[in-house]
Amino acid sequence: MSRLRVIVLGSAAGGGYPQWNCRGPISSLFWDGDGRVEERSQSSIAVSQDGETWALLNCSPDIRQQIIRTPALQPKRAPRDTPLSSILLTNGDIDHVAGLLSLRERQSFRLLATPGVLQVLDDNRIFDALDRTLVPRQAVGLGETISLVGEVTAEIFPVPGKVPLYMEEGEPEIGAESDTTVGVRIAVPGGPQLFYIPGCAHVPDSLKQRVTGADLLLFDGTLWQDDEMQRAGVGQKTGHRMGHISMSGADGSIAAFHDVELGRRAFIHINNTNPVLVTASPERREAEAAGWEITHDGMEIAL
Repeated sequence: MSRLRVIVLGSAAGGGYPQWNCRGPISSLFWDGDGRVEERSQSSIAVSQDGETWALLNCSPDIRQQIIRTPALQPKRAPRDTPLSSILLTNGDIDHVAGLLSLRERQSFRLLATPGVLQVLDDNRIFDALDRTLVPRQAVGLGETISLVGEVTAEIFPVPGKVPLYMEEGEPEIGAESDTTVGVRIAVPGGPQLFYIPGCAHVPDSLKQRVTGADLLLFDGTLWQDDEMQRAGVGQKTGHRMGHISMSGADGSIAAFHDVELGRRAFIHINNTNPVLVTASPERREAEAAGWEITHDGMEIAL
């Protein structure tokens, strides 16, 4: 019997797929009705042990629509009700925190994040729309293990990243490890464990060692190659500049994790320029041949 249920609420990077103003090669497939691609919302997952109460990891701007299409997260018991027990944030990026503003209807849940991420919310008073008497903000330290929902625990740890775009001043430090970008180890006592790392600039040996033996790794799948946005004509930044490792190449995540023992490995937070979004594309076939799954909205995983 499953000890841990995971629902991929959103599988895309910031802006979703397709982005509203993008006519790049991959987004054009969607606008033109190509059946090999499907709409994807911005990345978030839900986890539960009993299927009754749930925790979210990140809260995307698409949270309302994600709840509408996910029966397990819908109100059932009272005029004001939610099965959501807590929300854990992995960074302060817009695509991971803006959905909180859609959950302001005086509903109780815990909001968990590192002191650095909570400071981002504290500095922007629009997030005071979440009544702190109903939505307490709980600081979580690096390396600390906390109760997430039921017997499900979460441990956060730093991963190489950068500050959110709107906080950049000059040239940001890329690949620094701090409490502004974290990965999460989710576990059930005596049961399975998964790692959720939707943003990561590179894969140090320490990270490979940390995730070894996990039942599931959900990892940053933003770009297939570093200059992908430039090639598509939709942006000038490289993946490295955005704080994201590419999937392919000698320095990519597929190569980095190729010798790491994992039950399952899957990409999440996939950018609208990434060709793995296209069913049966050469890039998708290459990723799948290396043992990687490509997550999609609504994907359910039982561990």
